[in-house]
Amino acid sequence: MEIKVFTENGNVPVTVMHIDGNIDSSTHDAFLTKARQLIKDGAHHILLDLSHTAFVSSAGWRAIQTIFNELRSLHPSANLSEEEMKKGIANGTYKSPHLKLLNLSKDVQAVFVTTGFDLFLEAFTDMKTAIASF
Repeated sequence: MEIKVFTENGNVPVTVMHIDGNIDSSTHDAFLTKARQLIKDGAHHILLDLSHTAFVSSAGWRAIQTIFNELRSLHPSANLSEEEMKKGIANGTYKSPHLKLLNLSKDVQAVFVTTGFDLFLEAFTDMKTAIASF
């Protein structure tokens, strides 16, 4: 797995992590370490570009969940309470303002929906639209 990082400016600076390869049990630690370093270095809005990612394992989804939680914790006053967020997820009114996904493969999209990540993360097929959504 290779991770390329660049910043796009929209309404806010968006850190794009372009993942080249699968996020699985052998790569999720490197993926999470890189994301955590970006967050430590000031990234507050991350777009995961999965254009070249054919597979995300359960370990990869756990890493994405961890990134979601860490980004959310950076903005406690701007976010809803845990209870309000869960209600918003349940009724379809909450989507993460800090983490979004781009260009999911058919298989990754199927797992994204099956696992319920689509209830709180947005996925896009166009980078400009994704950047503008932050």
